[in-house]
Amino acid sequence: MIDRRTLLLASMTTLLPIGALAAMGKPYPQTFDYGPAKLDIYAPDGARGLPVVFFVHGGAWEFGKRSQVHDKPAFLLANGFCFVSIDYRMLPDADVATQASDVEKAYAFVRGNIAQHGGDPNRVVAMGHSAGCHLVALTGMRGGLPGVAALLLDDTRAYDLAALSRNGGMVRAYSRVFSDPAQWAALSPATYVDGSKHPPTFIAYSGASGRAEDSRAFADRLRATGTKVTLFDGSAYTHMSINSDFGKDGDALTAAALAFLKSTVG
Repeated sequence: MIDRRTLLLASMTTLLPIGALAAMGKPYPQTFDYGPAKLDIYAPDGARGLPVVFFVHGGAWEFGKRSQVHDKPAFLLANGFCFVSIDYRMLPDADVATQASDVEKAYAFVRGNIAQHGGDPNRVVAMGHSAGCHLVALTGMRGGLPGVAALLLDDTRAYDLAALSRNGGMVRAYSRVFSDPAQWAALSPATYVDGSKHPPTFIAYSGASGRAEDSRAFADRLRATGTKVTLFDGSAYTHMSINSDFGKDGDALTAAALAFLKSTVG
């Protein structure tokens, strides 16, 4: 278990903060159409063979856009990564199963094209927050992200929808989005956690209701398969700040996540 303080000091020698790189200016992406929607690729000038963070935004499966990345591009580029942020079709025009398919298509596009932009297609880490966290967990566990090097999951309760319902958590956005119990198994990442090992997985949870319990249960289920799991206690964060603070100077989650990234693809 990693809390907000653990690894911070140890990581400071490798973590290059945004403030120290202000002179480099804000990074701007190249935008591409991958079929169902668009994605942005951020890469340092002259990049070659860098590991890649592939990001899926949140927004209750109904809102959000690929530009809502806060300090992630600047921070990750400064620390030797390429960064990709995708759009996917939103409810009610596309259901969650379609959204998961969009994520898989975007990932396939990135693996097929990222080398042209300085990234290494064999060192892609899939990262998501909130609804995007669920979609990354779902597609990653079911094998829809072939060759993915690791998963970085940032704050959702939607790991096991049947368990969520039993525990009284099927409320608000969850009850609207997952209104049909017949679909719960297919849309639950936990369904696909079987006897085989899965990619190394970093699981962070905020102090929002139920996040700790559901994240720990999913982590335990993954560990039982022999999968390497890093669990980050972000209970001092809100559901929003655990995403928006990523990349800020001195942020503990950023330091822990960077250490995980370096250990898996760095």
